[in-house]
Amino acid sequence: MGEEFIKVEHLKKYFKVPAGTNHAVDDVSFAIQKGETLGVVGESGCGKSTLGRTLIHLLEATDGNICFKGQDITHVKGKELKKIREKMQIVFQDPYSSLNPRLRIENTVMEPLKRSGRFHSKAELREEATRLMELVGIDERLRMSYPHELDGGRRQRVCIARALALNPEFIVCDEPVSALDVSIQAAVLNLLKELQQKMGMAYMFVTHDLSVVRHISDNICVMYLGQLVEKSSTKELFSNTLHPYTKALLSAIPSTDIHRPMQRIQLKGEITSPINPRPGCRFASRCPYVQEKCHQPQILEEVSPGHFVSCCRNKEIG
Repeated sequence: MGEEFIKVEHLKKYFKVPAGTNHAVDDVSFAIQKGETLGVVGESGCGKSTLGRTLIHLLEATDGNICFKGQDITHVKGKELKKIREKMQIVFQDPYSSLNPRLRIENTVMEPLKRSGRFHSKAELREEATRLMELVGIDERLRMSYPHELDGGRRQRVCIARALALNPEFIVCDEPVSALDVSIQAAVLNLLKELQQKMGMAYMFVTHDLSVVRHISDNICVMYLGQLVEKSSTKELFSNTLHPYTKALLSAIPSTDIHRPMQRIQLKGEITSPINPRPGCRFASRCPYVQEKCHQPQILEEVSPGHFVSCCRNKEIG
């Protein structure tokens, strides 16, 4: 077991909207060990990106606690927040919009280096920027290029180099390969794994693609409408799926085994609104196993070592 250096307890992030309150992240708890990758998976709009951005203080938490290396950082401000942000970075989904089109690649990577105050000359800055670009596989001849002159894979590598500039210990990877061609996705995923092995960072890997999260994650949290419905090790989740929503997600993965084809689970019913949600399971309106007791508050309970599920019927349908 590694060092538990990020711990999230009962985290909430609500947004006021004209119709009421959007419970984007609602009472979420988990821990991440040093050097580990936690996958957070779910459909678009489930709150997974909001969770990642709240964790690194791009959004302010409504309630709950975030601890980093034993320190409660939920409400840190000013200089303390700046120090924390140096150690917690993010790689965004779209490399086309997350890079300044007017900055050359070298300057993009140098920007956070300038703000760090660790370098005292342009030669030192350029040397470090070159090292970072080499680290992520960008040829030095491209350092004076503009973002529009690079393909999506190289742009995302620039974003990764920029995130590494301040020597982070934790990176939120927010759908980092979903905007890339399938042929490029594997190369970027392998790069992230190689960097993790070299530098010992932890990742939160946010995605809607279970096949991707299976490839890169040690543990997985499945999220539905702001809440965790299942969390476990990657191996356990795929071999012993318990929550009906997770089962439906897994059934959407194409099977390569002609002798054991995956039977697609077609979900029916209306999606519950995250605005002023009622108590009870938020998946109940689409669940094929729903009963009256499902409309009562559900708890995320540990059903086997390290395997948690929020379903009152998990023993019956598992």
